[in-house]
Amino acid sequence: MPRRPALALVAATWTGTALAADPTSGEAPFGLAWGALDRVDTPSMIDREANLTGLYYFRDRPLASGPDTVEVVLVVCREQGLQQVVWVGRPLDGPAYATARETIRREGVRRYGEPRPGPVPGSLEWPAGRTVLATRTMPDGTSELVMSASGPDYAACSESHRAATGHLADAHVADLLGKGIP
Repeated sequence: MPRRPALALVAATWTGTALAADPTSGEAPFGLAWGALDRVDTPSMIDREANLTGLYYFRDRPLASGPDTVEVVLVVCREQGLQQVVWVGRPLDGPAYATARETIRREGVRRYGEPRPGPVPGSLEWPAGRTVLATRTMPDGTSELVMSASGPDYAACSESHRAATGHLADAHVADLLGKGIP
């Protein structure tokens, strides 16, 4: 029972901010908007490759300061602006993990309908919401839920990235998950 409040926070952290985004309105998770960014909080770390800039927010920054958040990544494309938001939850195990995943899955179903299998084994994808739920397994056997929401111009951004690097932008989320995507 002591884990129930934390589980509610896991679901609220993602469903209240990311799944609440309406993919048809230009609204991105965390109150952001897809496209050009006027202002963002100072990230913990910045990484650049070709046309992509990754803004990483760890628990030391407001965007990722929720009790069940380990990391938030904003992927900004040179021409398309903000086109991907990735949320990584805190490590969970056993029933806590299963309950949190099921809670997020149900919220996705409520908003976007039934998911289909996602791009990596065990993941779920809601094409109508441009949202993927996946799991990252940690060395200690716990699991972190990972949600990715993509903007309306993500495919064009990813193709530009492939032209410059030889791989799609999705390869970076696959690296985060520890699973390869060609």
